[in-house]
Amino acid sequence: MALVLNDRVKETSTTAGTGTLDLDGAVTGFETFVAGIATTNTTYYCIDHQGSYDEWEVGLGTVTDATPDTLSRDTVISSSNSDGKVDFTAGTLDVFCTFPASKTMDMALTTAGDTVYASAANTPARLAVGTALYTLQTNSGGTLPEWAASPQSLLTGTGDILYSSSANTLARLAGGTGAYLLAMNSGGTAPEWTENTSATKGFSVAMAIAL
Repeated sequence: MALVLNDRVKETSTTAGTGTLDLDGAVTGFETFVAGIATTNTTYYCIDHQGSYDEWEVGLGTVTDATPDTLSRDTVISSSNSDGKVDFTAGTLDVFCTFPASKTMDMALTTAGDTVYASAANTPARLAVGTALYTLQTNSGGTLPEWAASPQSLLTGTGDILYSSSANTLARLAGGTGAYLLAMNSGGTAPEWTENTSATKGFSVAMAIAL
């Protein structure tokens, strides 16, 4: 099963209510859903009542080759019934393949710097613009993009040092005091600045000799 779109796919139906539509055949100059979309595939549809009723529905449905062919109404995207399933009045319905405005990239991108990616097959999704100096990477599951701190974003002061606080995780050690030495902490887990005691002792000896 795949999401399929095609041009000039249009049929009529006389199915009333909220259930699966029985399709009555292609409108002149168009082709059927089975011919244009193929059985078991899904497609975006629009249903519009031909009568004076203000009844319409846009959604995602599944095509089935049967007697008669059918189109299920799996997910309603928008409708005249507050975006819920429409209980169509008896009469003739126009049913055709469409592309919902909410599925276009223009509608998904709401802010400057947004990124479009596929959250599933044929399904565009929006990743909001990230923090300044962050980089784009895949998440830990390797399934979706995400923003992550970059070396530039972590280095906020002159003399800062980057180290690994855990596997694949950068951390910042702020610049140390003058003449201090870089050493591992007592637990041997992270670097830290320590006083240069040899330099202090040397200075003390020099002062004692001078005196």
